[in-house]
Amino acid sequence: MQSLLVIDFVDELRDQSPRLGQIAVVLPAILLVRTQIASVDAAVSHVRGHCELAALTRSAKGSVLVQGDRLHVVQAHPVDAVVDTTGAGDLYASGVLYGLAQGLDLPTCGRLGSLAAAEVIAHVGARPMVPLTELAAAVLG
Repeated sequence: MQSLLVIDFVDELRDQSPRLGQIAVVLPAILLVRTQIASVDAAVSHVRGHCELAALTRSAKGSVLVQGDRLHVVQAHPVDAVVDTTGAGDLYASGVLYGLAQGLDLPTCGRLGSLAAAEVIAHVGARPMVPLTELAAAVLG
């Protein structure tokens, strides 16, 4: 099963969210949904037409960002060892959302999300040990 994280900017989808899965967090104009879908292809088909932007996380296989007909495959940031996955999805979302807020392209947003998730899974606990701004500087140059 693949984990699905949908970042949606269509307010109307809030009324339809039960068919997409359990809502994890609802922020103004942003809907984060976590559910299980059998394959990445099925997930891509599922989110297209339902939202403007979707980020599908695939653990060690990285993530896929979907926006309309565009598809961006982002590799997982390497880690020496996975110690604790608590907070990985939240940190991934924070990296993607940070990139979007900065007006960055989707592949860069995905790399920021991947880097933030990698930082938090490399140690025990859901709080980053390295400031995410420092990590972002490594991706942004």
